[in-house]
Amino acid sequence: MRWTLPNILTLVRLIAAPMVGLVFLLLPRPFSDWVALILFMSASLTDYLDGLLARRWGQETRFGAMLDPIADKAMVVIALAVLLALYGVDFAAGSLALKPIFLIPILVILFREIFVSGLREFLGASAKELKVTKLAKWKTTVQMFAIGFVFCFGLFAHYLWALSVGMDAGLIEGILAGTVEDEFNLRWIFLGYQWSELLGVALLWLSALLTALTGWDYFQKARPFLKEPQ
Repeated sequence: MRWTLPNILTLVRLIAAPMVGLVFLLLPRPFSDWVALILFMSASLTDYLDGLLARRWGQETRFGAMLDPIADKAMVVIALAVLLALYGVDFAAGSLALKPIFLIPILVILFREIFVSGLREFLGASAKELKVTKLAKWKTTVQMFAIGFVFCFGLFAHYLWALSVGMDAGLIEGILAGTVEDEFNLRWIFLGYQWSELLGVALLWLSALLTALTGWDYFQKARPFLKEPQ
């Protein structure tokens, strides 16, 4: 096992994965949201850097090849679990109900990751013949952007709620309409809240679609290895 810089970056990404969730236990909000967002985006950047540096410097190792997909899956799965816990429940009307707009794409992504991991484990050495496709790489990229935007949505939602507490409804409407002076940048925060939610949810559903497609593609390629011996 060689401790190259690309391998260290991959290990840092793996360690950062559970910290994205733990910060919400250790820090008050919105500091926890900021730390989680910075941790996740920094770790996502290492996903690009470790592979790039390993290829350029000729430092591709078996340890890195093993650890990289594990770190990717840990980042995505843990972050999705945290987001589902934070924003996947509707508290309206005093009832607790899961929001389908978050629940469905997250379930698709989690099911695919578990299914493919189990398939890889069953195939063992034969799984090496099933190369990672460009679509699978795009899937991971879209997943990370989606999660980043949803974390941003949480930040905007927090500041929007904090600023609007105690404000008259008419005053808020006037600020958002531009007829009342905006002393707190409430209008810009509201726009950030709207767009981060829109982009986050849209990319989350797109990533779920890409995840399902890559999972089906992987299963199709694995079928010859699943046939019973003649």
